[in-house]
Amino acid sequence: MTSTTSLRRTGAALVTAAALAVLPVAGPHGPASAAAVAPAAAERHAAQWQGGWAASPQAPTAPFAPNWSPRGFDNHTVRQVVRVTTGGTKARIELSNRYGSTPLRVTGATVARTAGGAAVKPGTVRQLSFGKGRSVTIPAGGRATSDGVPFKVRALESLTVTLYLAGPTGPATFHHFSAATSYRADGDHRSDHGGAAFDESNDSWYYLTGVEVTGGKPAGRRDGVVTFGDSITDGVGSSPNTNNRYPDELAERFAAAGKPRGVLNHGIGGNQVTNDTTWAGEKGIARFKEDVLSEPGVGTVVVLEGINDIGGSGPTFPGGPTPEVSAERLIDGHRSLIRQAHAKGIKVVGATLTPIKGSFYDDEAGVNEAKRRAVNDWIRTSGEYDAVADFDRAVSGPDGGLRPAYDSGDKLHPSDAGYRAMADALDLDSL
Repeated sequence: MTSTTSLRRTGAALVTAAALAVLPVAGPHGPASAAAVAPAAAERHAAQWQGGWAASPQAPTAPFAPNWSPRGFDNHTVRQVVRVTTGGTKARIELSNRYGSTPLRVTGATVARTAGGAAVKPGTVRQLSFGKGRSVTIPAGGRATSDGVPFKVRALESLTVTLYLAGPTGPATFHHFSAATSYRADGDHRSDHGGAAFDESNDSWYYLTGVEVTGGKPAGRRDGVVTFGDSITDGVGSSPNTNNRYPDELAERFAAAGKPRGVLNHGIGGNQVTNDTTWAGEKGIARFKEDVLSEPGVGTVVVLEGINDIGGSGPTFPGGPTPEVSAERLIDGHRSLIRQAHAKGIKVVGATLTPIKGSFYDDEAGVNEAKRRAVNDWIRTSGEYDAVADFDRAVSGPDGGLRPAYDSGDKLHPSDAGYRAMADALDLDSL
C-alpha cells in the first residue's frame, strides 16, 4: 500500500534452553513433511515461550531503493536493533531462510542490550548457540531457533541481534520496511561493543524474524497479540527508529496498564489478502499460516488488510497492476483468515480499512472508495469477526480523508500521531 514515490521517500528516511530447531517449511521449495516439522513445532509451542518481537520474511527484492537482499552477504557482520514488547528471564532468536535458494550458514550470533546506533552496552553481549554449537546451517526454505540463553529482558527494551556470515549467502530472505536502521561491517564483529566498524546501514531486517522470551509469565498463558496486515501495520510513514507503528503504540498501552503483552507485527508493505505480488509477499490467506499461526503464545490477531487488493489493479501499484478484486472476493479472503484463526482457537479482531481520499488509490470514478466502504460495512455489521477495531473512524476527518494531523504526507499512510490514534481506538478488553 504505497506509491513508488512515497515508498522511496519512506525508504530513504527509514530502515528451557531449547535444542536446535531447524524447520523446513512450506513455501517456494515445496511443503515439508509433517514428520519433519512436527517435533520442532511442538517444541516451539512449548507453553513457556512467548513471542516478544517478530517480522514477516519476504523474498529478496529492491523495488524502490537499494538494499542488501539481492546480493546477500559474504564475510559480513549484520547488526539489527529490535524492541521486545514483553519481558522474561531467557531469550532466543528465530532466523528464516524461507526464500533462500541454497542452505544458509550462520557462523555465529550474539544478543546484547542496545546502546544507540550500532553500539551495544559493554558487559551485555551473549553468544547464542544452536543445538549447543555456535554455528548453524539452515536449509533453503527453512528456519532455525537458537537455544535459550539466560538474559533478563524488560518489556519495551531494545535489543541488538548480531549475525556473522563468513561465507557467501546468496540472495537474502529479509523484511523490507523496518522503520529501523540495520548496520553492516566487513569481517567478524559480532562481539564488538562499539559501532565504529559498522560503516554501512540500511532500513530493512535480514534473516531475523523473531525474538522469543520465557520466564516472565505463568506457563500456558496465551495472551500474545499478532497484528496482521500491509504497510499501515508495517509502520510505513512513521518516524524511523522511534517505534511509533500502531502495534508499538499498542504494546505501550499494555505496558502502561501494568500488563505487558507480546505484540507481534506481521505487516508487510504492499501486501494483499487475495493476490500474490512480485515485491510485497505472498497473499495474506497463504502466508497467514506460517506468519501468524506458528507464533507461540498467541491468543488474538488483529487483521487490517485489503486496501492494496482494492487499489492494486490500478496503474499506481508498484511492480504493475494485480488482478482486480471485488468487494465480495475480498470479504471471502477475510473469511478465510477468520476460519484459519478460529481453527487454532485464536480470537480474531477485524479492523476497518483507513481512508484513501486524495491518495494515489482515490480514483476519479469512486470505484475504490465504494469497495472500501462495502468492506468496512461488512466488518462493522456482519458479526463474523469476534470484535471490531474501527480504525477508519479513528483517523478520518470530516471530509472522509485522513485528518491532516494524522497524515504522513501521502494521504494514505498515517503519521506518528495517526498510528497513536489507531492504537488508542483498540479496546484492550477485546484483545
